Amino acid sequence: MAELTDIRKLDRIVLGLTGGIAAYKSAELCRLLTQRGSTVQVVMTDGATHFITATTMQALSGSPVYSDLWDPRIANAMAHIELSRAADAILVAPASADLLAKLAHGACDDLLSTLCLARDCPLLVAPAMNLQMWANPATQRNVEQLRRDGIMILGPASGDQACGEIGDGRMLEPEEILAALEAWAQPKLLQGKRVLVTAGPTFEAIDPVRGITNSSSGKMGFALARAAADAGADVTLIAGPTALATPIGVDRIDVVSADEMFAAVEKRAAHCDIFLSVAAVADYAPAIPAEQKMKKRDDALTLTLRPTRDILASVAQGPAPPFCVGFAAESERVEEYAEAKRRKKGIPLLIANHAQSAFGADDNEVTLIDDTGRHPLPRAPKIEIARAVVRHVAQMLGARRMYAQPVVNPA
Repeated sequence: MAELTDIRKLDRIVLGLTGGIAAYKSAELCRLLTQRGSTVQVVMTDGATHFITATTMQALSGSPVYSDLWDPRIANAMAHIELSRAADAILVAPASADLLAKLAHGACDDLLSTLCLARDCPLLVAPAMNLQMWANPATQRNVEQLRRDGIMILGPASGDQACGEIGDGRMLEPEEILAALEAWAQPKLLQGKRVLVTAGPTFEAIDPVRGITNSSSGKMGFALARAAADAGADVTLIAGPTALATPIGVDRIDVVSADEMFAAVEKRAAHCDIFLSVAAVADYAPAIPAEQKMKKRDDALTLTLRPTRDILASVAQGPAPPFCVGFAAESERVEEYAEAKRRKKGIPLLIANHAQSAFGADDNEVTLIDDTGRHPLPRAPKIEIARAVVRHVAQMLGARRMYAQPVVNPA
């Protein structure tokens, strides 16, 4: 099994820019990379300097920008060697059709293409070009060759282009490229696994305009969906009402009520290996929602509520349940109530957190509770908590497989 030490390092990144209008996005990408703690060395082609200046990229990266294969600032005049040897990865964004062709055929006539050919580190490219250029058979042949050569292709996206046309060829947005880069760096602990995740609140209608809900933002569930996908899993996310963006590589299904979420999970649970039940599903719903908007009255209003069906318990108690992980958001006696919930539902792992500090926040502090005891995780961004949960799940699954192996009698 892959371990935490198998995470690819992203401490030092060579960011290559080729000629294209999407070069303006590279400024924000450079800022995001440095913000996450990476040291960024920018290398630009001559074409890239027609769209964004080296001064801009130097100011954002904090390092000199290189574009000349014979740059005298490199003592031995071997910039293509010196710059690549210090890098954990080379990321070219935007990557033009011209550069893709060079890489596919081993051609190099400038610093960036020579650097990519002489590298001994991974190479990732984010294509950006006109839709006809992207669709051209020559470009598609080159891209397929690059994939066979082990070069990671990020995108492109589809949408409005600077030429006024609409279609494939847009460079991914800086945030998407960073997310893809971080996903690539993660160990594939769940490779081949099918993961089902629920996230967000539910909304139980009282009448056509009112309802019962809660303050769950869905951020923890979405972070877990992203972390599972980054770990190589095939992820389906069933989301209650939330405006959060779908993580890259995740199949999303939107629902509103607890009943809709129950039906969506019931349809898919038998086909998954891991079920992460993160959604804050309403425990009660109006027994008979009003068909028309209820008018305000002077006297008290009484609502009759019915209990909703327990999604996690239903999955966990099925004939061949997946590995089930639950969440407990409590306001008091958090770990005590969480352990009682875990045992009642009969699940191997439950994550406990304080509702007051978890809902809506970008970070969280949780305790993982399983048969071996309690495993606290200190407050951290939710994506880091999610990746720690994924590692723990992978370790538990690995232990299960080990103990499930038949004992061979050496005699």
